[in-house]
Amino acid sequence: MAKRQEQETASSTITEVGPGIIRMQLPIHMPGLGHVNMYALLDSNGAAVIDPGLPGRFTWRAIEDRLKQADLKPKDVHTVLITHSHPDHFGGARRFVEEHGAKVVAHESFRFGLAKSIIERQPEVSVNDLEAHADATQPDHEAAEHTHTDHAGHHNGHDHDGHDHDGHDHGDGGWWGGPSPWGGQQPRPPLNRRLLWSVMRMLGGRMSVPEISHPVAEGDWLTLAGRQMRVLHTPGHTPDHFCLHDPEAEIFIAGDHVLPTITPHISGISSSADPLLAFFASLDAAGAIPNVSQVLPAHGHPFADLAERTEAIKAHHVERLEKIQEISRMFGRPANVTEFTRHLFRKRSWGSMAESETYAHLEHLRLAGDAESTRDRQGMLLYTTG
Repeated sequence: MAKRQEQETASSTITEVGPGIIRMQLPIHMPGLGHVNMYALLDSNGAAVIDPGLPGRFTWRAIEDRLKQADLKPKDVHTVLITHSHPDHFGGARRFVEEHGAKVVAHESFRFGLAKSIIERQPEVSVNDLEAHADATQPDHEAAEHTHTDHAGHHNGHDHDGHDHDGHDHGDGGWWGGPSPWGGQQPRPPLNRRLLWSVMRMLGGRMSVPEISHPVAEGDWLTLAGRQMRVLHTPGHTPDHFCLHDPEAEIFIAGDHVLPTITPHISGISSSADPLLAFFASLDAAGAIPNVSQVLPAHGHPFADLAERTEAIKAHHVERLEKIQEISRMFGRPANVTEFTRHLFRKRSWGSMAESETYAHLEHLRLAGDAESTRDRQGMLLYTTG
């Protein structure tokens, strides 16, 4: 199976993708992804950049190289825009601030909570797309071992306050393990990964997390690349995700909200009661924008038909909802999230990340009146769909 374009290794070549807009690919090493697109929006004062990659010297050297090709230096970057609070999108921001006084723009709901959020927020890609990535890059037996080991222990990437807004206790099991919202214990990542994350956690609050100096909200207008661009709040992948629409150049800067060939991770552990419903509404809002001739995603190549892609992503999730209802009919009894997950995904992907996606879809059905839930004596949530 060929790689998806979002999985391609970062190219060092910069490209102009719109009037005064340059695409710069930065290398990242995250499951299912090979690069993140940092966009530089040029103006008479220098440039604003969008999503400056992961924290660390390796990324910073790539940023310096890409800027140099555009006849820019880091000190020329006066503004950093962060589409959402995942580390491959905000990592370079703090250095632009501390060394060059750049201002930082993010949605007003942007938050990290504790420094551990840097780690918890890592899942970017849906479980199906992680499987596709493993298929494309490794022999089957190696892919199965890699995917099950590395991804089964992933917790969702969203802050939450220990409970959601529908009465289901999300729990707060601490850093490793602990109860999940749907019951049972969350698995522990491998020791080497826990140690790596512990180091990142200690460094993260001091070195990587930027202060948001200019929060924005739905409908705000920003002057970028010498033009006016409108802010769209697009929750779903994260509660704080935002996109930009440039009506003059007919460009939509999409972040992770709309990617060309893969779908972002939508988790049930969120400050939103129904993150999937929020994602659907955000997709509808993006797809309804008239006269968009080019979409600039955070991963993968620019593409043309925004409305078509938003409908395709929605169709993927509708198919998942229908599959869950089929599984419920097959069971003929209330079933827990793990049982649903093991009929939705291949064994190698079983674990908390897959269960989190399953839980998001089950809760969407419940809140829509298409499913009911109870808890058994062990505290496990049990679902029956209509």
